[in-house]
Amino acid sequence: MRTTGCWLAAALAAGTLTGCVHQSQKDAPQGYAEMILENELMNRVDSMAHAVVATGFNAGDGYGEVWIRDYNTFIELSMDVLPDEQVRRNLNVFWGFQGPTGDIVDGFIDKKKAGVGYKYRYSDLEPDYAAHKNTVETDHETSLIQAIYKYVKKSGNTAYLQSEVYGKKVIDRMEWALEYLFNEKFDRRYGLITGATTADWGDVQPEHLWGVEIDENTHFCIDIYDNAMLLIALNHFIELTPDREKAAQWTAKRDELKQNVRKHLWDSERKKFIPHIYLKDSPFPANFDENAIYYHGGTAVAILAGLLTPDEIREANDRMLENVKKAHAQTIGLTLYPTYPAGAFKGVGMYPYGYQNGGDWTWFGARMIHALVENGLIAEAYDELQPMLERVVENKGFNEWYTPAGEPMGSGTFRGEAGVLYKANALLREWAKENR
Repeated sequence: MRTTGCWLAAALAAGTLTGCVHQSQKDAPQGYAEMILENELMNRVDSMAHAVVATGFNAGDGYGEVWIRDYNTFIELSMDVLPDEQVRRNLNVFWGFQGPTGDIVDGFIDKKKAGVGYKYRYSDLEPDYAAHKNTVETDHETSLIQAIYKYVKKSGNTAYLQSEVYGKKVIDRMEWALEYLFNEKFDRRYGLITGATTADWGDVQPEHLWGVEIDENTHFCIDIYDNAMLLIALNHFIELTPDREKAAQWTAKRDELKQNVRKHLWDSERKKFIPHIYLKDSPFPANFDENAIYYHGGTAVAILAGLLTPDEIREANDRMLENVKKAHAQTIGLTLYPTYPAGAFKGVGMYPYGYQNGGDWTWFGARMIHALVENGLIAEAYDELQPMLERVVENKGFNEWYTPAGEPMGSGTFRGEAGVLYKANALLREWAKENR
């Protein structure tokens, strides 16, 4: 359903992308509010999103686990269709598995169904579940803090922060999770947190077929996604804590972290984020120019973290659209471009334009839509959202990721996609109501 005179797919096909984008920027204040509020495609996808999230909390029909990095992206949608007690219950299960130094697990599952091959963690506090931590990624703590922020802001239930869960206040557990990152994942040389090498926001390292756990083969590094997620979590904690002295302390840490991101990860010449700073060496060949790769997802999260200027945000969006055209892809959900070459990752699914190596993920593409709306680029946000919505309707559901040609791949009923599209629609409608 086409509702604007400037359409991403048409512009890509015609080779007139730049002119189309500039025209939409010019016309954004006039006409877009009405188009947004009258867009039946947005309404239809919202209805589909509510229906799929009402059926459960696991990431999708290909996964049995409740994962915090996924739950963080659809918790607000869950609050529309599921009881508050159930929404909070899932948050509290993560607290039940919080480690002795404050770390947060990646996900949990009914222990009777635990058998995938993870190194499971068990807790007497949550005897019905088995949990695991995908140790190559450093976004579990920050995802939980962000999810709690979203829950509190939407529900108004600030009392939850002061409630005791397994003998410790929620707000104190949140701070404990932050302390874990600064105590155990922080590199003092760069003043940033670390993780294993992955593709952009991904959770698969190149050294193994499965690639989800740090071991002796891991190449440790620093990337934009993990640090941007931490900045967002710090912003949330600073806003939520009633202790102004603690707020001031964490504000100082946040400001220093933000400065270090710009100092070490931003390539001012190429106007992009460096994929990785390696603490020792790279898993990739010496003749491979990894910095030629543009990370879409990490850049989107960085914008949400307030790391780019207005001009840099426009340039980032233009670069993403240019990459979409070069990759013959459908949306800015394109993970990265150009891709890592064949064989760079041992995982068989990480071929060029497969999975997290150049697959098209609405799960992150829609977060760029959020960032565009928050920074006033309404026409861009609206136009670039439409093909994401269209393929949901065309495929009769939400899929984990897509090939550049638009073929649905991975888990179906992917609740993370439903959550981020729902929020993109909500942000656009909020703007439209204020500007009609």
